[in-house]
Amino acid sequence: MNLKFYIKTYGCQMNERDSESIASALIDAGFEMTLIEIEADILLFNTCSVREQAERKAVGKIGIVKKLKRKRPELIIGVFGCMAQSRKDELLIELPHLDFVVGTDKLYTIVDIVKEEIAGRRKIVMADVDSSVASLETMNGHIINSDVSNKDSIIASISLMRGCNRFCTYCIVPYVRGREKSREPSSILNEAEQLVARGIKEIMLLGQNVGAFGLDGRLRPDGDESPFADLLEELNKIEGLERIRFISPHPACFNDKLIQAVAALSKVCNNIHLPLQSGSNRILKAMHRGYTAEEYLSIVERLKALAPGVTFSTDIIVGFPGETDEDFNATRKVFNIVGFDNAFIFKYSPRRGTEAVELGDTVPIEDKEKRNHALLRDLKQITSGHNHAMLNKKVKILVEGVSKRNKNRWFGRTTSNNTVVFTPSPSILVGDVVELFIENTTSATLFGRLLN
Repeated sequence: MNLKFYIKTYGCQMNERDSESIASALIDAGFEMTLIEIEADILLFNTCSVREQAERKAVGKIGIVKKLKRKRPELIIGVFGCMAQSRKDELLIELPHLDFVVGTDKLYTIVDIVKEEIAGRRKIVMADVDSSVASLETMNGHIINSDVSNKDSIIASISLMRGCNRFCTYCIVPYVRGREKSREPSSILNEAEQLVARGIKEIMLLGQNVGAFGLDGRLRPDGDESPFADLLEELNKIEGLERIRFISPHPACFNDKLIQAVAALSKVCNNIHLPLQSGSNRILKAMHRGYTAEEYLSIVERLKALAPGVTFSTDIIVGFPGETDEDFNATRKVFNIVGFDNAFIFKYSPRRGTEAVELGDTVPIEDKEKRNHALLRDLKQITSGHNHAMLNKKVKILVEGVSKRNKNRWFGRTTSNNTVVFTPSPSILVGDVVELFIENTTSATLFGRLLN
């Protein structure tokens, strides 16, 4: 009987992609995946250190499964990902029931480590940072035809690169994922073509800073250079691929060539996730973000001019050390000028190993909460207004399947990432592009009627 494994993932889409890759590799090696934790012979935790809350949740959960280990000493428990990279041996001390800890650049070793654990138990830590893309390519090789991804899904993700060179003062990513390493364009295109041949209609391109793809470690592209824009142009040519999305580009890499590519390429969706973090130039400088609020707004204005209907989502940090009411009001001003359709708003928390730790956690939690809620109120008002403006308009969506809240309805998204719910006809299939007439709206959802 094959041994069963279970993976719990914390953090972002890139972590989810890593979990899929590891699950695929384990399946290829003869192991069986289970979605029921207590059935598993091998428990794996893919961890995140970017936010304190994610790390705390992971440590808490790993601590809880100690009870399972007491009942079943043969149970193998492993941790991988960003927290594993940052804390290494320390995790084995804090959580002695762990069997192994694997960092972000050694994910391809997990199958072999699991086999070693089965053969003869020993504590293993693999957390060296690898400067090559070999590990990324190795993991991608398992996932194309894997049973891990939903075979009925029409959406898949592709990792373009790993790591970051920006060293924002609040961020631990460069320390736990290393420097930027880009895959070869030919490898990415080959993966995309295989996914489309399998029935994938939409691809999400992933990277800590996808705009830096192919820049070989440089912080900004030279002149009109943009290897990422070149990649988008090649992906746009793939027959059968309907849509291309990407996350997350740093504003410093969003030059004119990339702006023009996003506006001109028919398959690139006109919803851009563009992290702002703060609208105060003083705070942006303290964060080492490398742009001003005015430069950020210039990118937004140029995109709006070339791609009418483009929408934006963003990341915001409130309560960064030294942030005053004036700084926050500057953020709020930019927030409302752009008119974000979605925003991930975080209350600053110190991350060990980052430069900002030395600044102290100076903003009272009450002020952080107040600023967080103010932006959330603004966001709700903005999105409600945007959705209401869609009433009695026609939109095209890529059909994704049955609505989670109403089994009698289906849903899909517009290129601007608006979710639209509708009553399907018998001829509609997942992956179809259909036209709808918007009859009703809420702050989060549009409701449409089929027109074709």
